Parts: sequence; C-alpha cells; structure tokens
Amino acid sequence: MKLSVFSAKSYDKEYLSSIQDKTYPSLCSIIFHSFALSSETVSLAEGSDAICAFVNDTLDAPVLHTLHNYGIRAILLRCAGYNNVDLPVAEELGMFVANVPSYSPEAVAEFAVALIQTLNRKTHRAYNRVREGNFNLEGFLGITLCGKTVGVVGVGRIGLALARIMRGFGCRVVAYDPFGGEEFKQYGEFVGLEELLAQSDIVSLHCPLTEGTRHIVNEETLGMMKKGAFLVNTSRGGLVDTMSTIQALKTGQLGGLALDVYEAEGALFYNDHSGEIIHDDLLMRLMTFPNVLVCGHQAFFTEDALREIATVTLGNLEDYIAKRTCKNSLVREGHLMVAPDKEPVRL
Repeated sequence: MKLSVFSAKSYDKEYLSSIQDKTYPSLCSIIFHSFALSSETVSLAEGSDAICAFVNDTLDAPVLHTLHNYGIRAILLRCAGYNNVDLPVAEELGMFVANVPSYSPEAVAEFAVALIQTLNRKTHRAYNRVREGNFNLEGFLGITLCGKTVGVVGVGRIGLALARIMRGFGCRVVAYDPFGGEEFKQYGEFVGLEELLAQSDIVSLHCPLTEGTRHIVNEETLGMMKKGAFLVNTSRGGLVDTMSTIQALKTGQLGGLALDVYEAEGALFYNDHSGEIIHDDLLMRLMTFPNVLVCGHQAFFTEDALREIATVTLGNLEDYIAKRTCKNSLVREGHLMVAPDKEPVRL
C-alpha cells in the first residue's frame, strides 16, 4: 500500500512517521508532498493506492475523477472538516473517505481563549511597546471577563470545551445550536441566534462550514450584535463574510475581531509569503485595524493534537485495508455516511 500525503510540513512527516514506526510498521509506504492537492498537482498521486489531504487541499469533482482514474480509492483527511471534498462525487465513484472528527478539542478551545484575552487586553501591542521602552498604558484598556456574556455558536466538542473554560472565568455562557446537546446545559443556556448576538459581549464560532452556515456572520447578523462586541472564529473561514466585518469594524459596531481562519486562506495559509506582495486586498485591509488579530489556522497545533491526528489517520487506513467498518467514514463502499447539506451546527 502506497500513501501520498499532500500539504505535508515537517511536523506532518515527524508525527505520521513516528506513529507508523511505533504502531503501524507494515501498513504502508508514505510519500510526502509539500504541495497542496489541486488539479495542477494531482498527477503527483499517480501510482499511489491512497492519498492523505488537509484543510486547504482541493478534492472537487475533477480531482476526484483523476484520482479514481489512477486507481486510488481511499481518501484520508487529517482534519475534522470536509467542506473541501465533493462527497456526492466520491460516493458516485465508490471511494472511501474518512476524517479525524476529534483531535484535542481543548487545544482549539484554549486557543480561542488566547485570542479573546489578547484582543481584550492588547498583550500583543503591549509586548511590542515595552520592547521599545514605552510603558504608557494609553490604548490598552480592556474589560473584566468575569460577569460578561459569551455566546458560543455550535456546542460540539470544541464549543463545549470553550463553554467549560469561560464558565470557569465567571462568564455567563449562552449557546446557539439547533441540534442541542444536553451536556452543555450544565454550563449555560440555549437561546436563538438573534438573542445570542444581542446579548453577547463575545461571540465565538464553533460550527462546520456547510451551505447552511456559510456567511452565518454577515451584514444582517453583525447588525444584531451588541455594539462593540468581540467576534472570534477558530472554525472555518467561510463562516464570516469578510467585507461585512470590515464595514462593521469601521463603524464601531464590531469592537474587535480575532480570526484563526479566513475565507480565502487556501492560497496563503501554511506557507511563507513574507518576501512577496500579498494581493488579497480584504485580508490586508483587515490587518490594518488595531483591534483585529489574524493567525494562520494554528488553533489545532499542539503536540497532543498532531499525535492524535496521525494515529487516527493511519487507523482509518488500516480499517480500509482490512475492510473493517470505519467509524470515521464519510463515504464508505459507495454510500454517503453524512448529509453535508444538513449537517448540524456543531464541531
């Protein structure tokens, strides 16, 4: 069995190789490609039996058909999200698709808290100012989180972890999730989306990207938010309409924005563009605001998460080879195991 891994960084090589040597020594041979999977690079997969992709790899109909023509029948996603995969086409082609539905949800939730605290207390700006010998506190005024209301959109594993943490800060926590989740009720109360936006001092997004959630943050919903509230997105970039957030920042309707994901991140994130001119005018405009934080999709990036991702990914491949039922299957034996257009607002 030959496995081609796309968008492979040094840490992917380290953890996949380590877990393979330790747990799956005879499972497969792995070839790592630093390039993202796309119609331009899919030829690199020829001769492989399976491919492994990440969040910004393209698995649309043309790419899937090409993979199928190469004899590839297994697609392993080393991430939870699968909005970049045309699942109905994969089903039609009889392919196997599996993801890693949960890898250290606390890692993402803790990073969301780091963004909230940085945005609120301006520690990134204080760090730079003090290094220049400037100890002036002007412009650093924040709020005390204890007693404030935090709105969590989507209370799957990550949203639940965030709710638990923010409750520990002494915050009131409200959540919107049409599919509920009894476990959340020990940390807060469910409300409608409009009510959540109107009440929350901080809104944190923790839902997958589907046609139903795309641009869930838009001109209309931003207008429903409490004036001056913070918005944090560590889930999927397409949840937020960038142009609308820029307008809300300019008017002061939005008090601060922290993004670990961006709707047009595919051509930029996970690579060094420091020596280039970045032509994404919306992203560059966002980064001129003093009350905006942009990170490079790193919320998941902990040792624990990488170890879990590698373990589950190779375990999914073992299930495929052994023709066992794989609990992480999205498409199995030509049958779609999920309904992407009806996916719950949970992650």
